[in-house]
Amino acid sequence: MKPILQKEAPVLRQHAKPVPLKDIGGVRLNAILKDMREALAKEADGVGLAAPQIGVPLRIFIISDIVFSSDRVGANGTPQLTYINPEIVSTSKDKKQMEEGCLSVRPLFGKVRRASKATIRAYDEHGNAFERGGSGLLAQIFQHEVDHLDGILFTDKAKDVREMPVPEQVDAKK
Repeated sequence: MKPILQKEAPVLRQHAKPVPLKDIGGVRLNAILKDMREALAKEADGVGLAAPQIGVPLRIFIISDIVFSSDRVGANGTPQLTYINPEIVSTSKDKKQMEEGCLSVRPLFGKVRRASKATIRAYDEHGNAFERGGSGLLAQIFQHEVDHLDGILFTDKAKDVREMPVPEQVDAKK
């Protein structure tokens, strides 16, 4: 399993490259997605992970299915967990200060001003284009992960940054 890189890693400050559509569904991309899922599943407080966080400078992020079981998200239908070449196509004018942390900026947390609603367009792991809107936590995740793909860490935007205890990792064998 690949480790989650920390803020000092240069790849986290790069603008990630788009995934060629012909590569979606291929062995290399599937291996990257597997590595991402394993890394995210190990983090007790992880809700999303961008490919650069495991050292892969490609425009991919995933969201944990735990996000879609939360009443805070209000997901309709089947959750979309894989976002390849994502673009935020719209955000609400309404913005809120939201508590935020990052698996690559341990153990810091702070408040980031984010749009309370966002719509994203991307491809899934089978190469199907889709568009998904979200509010609250889901909108926040969309914006946070796309920032990662653009080489931006939440601490670049955060106020009231402070250290908080990090939850222990989840046993990957469970």
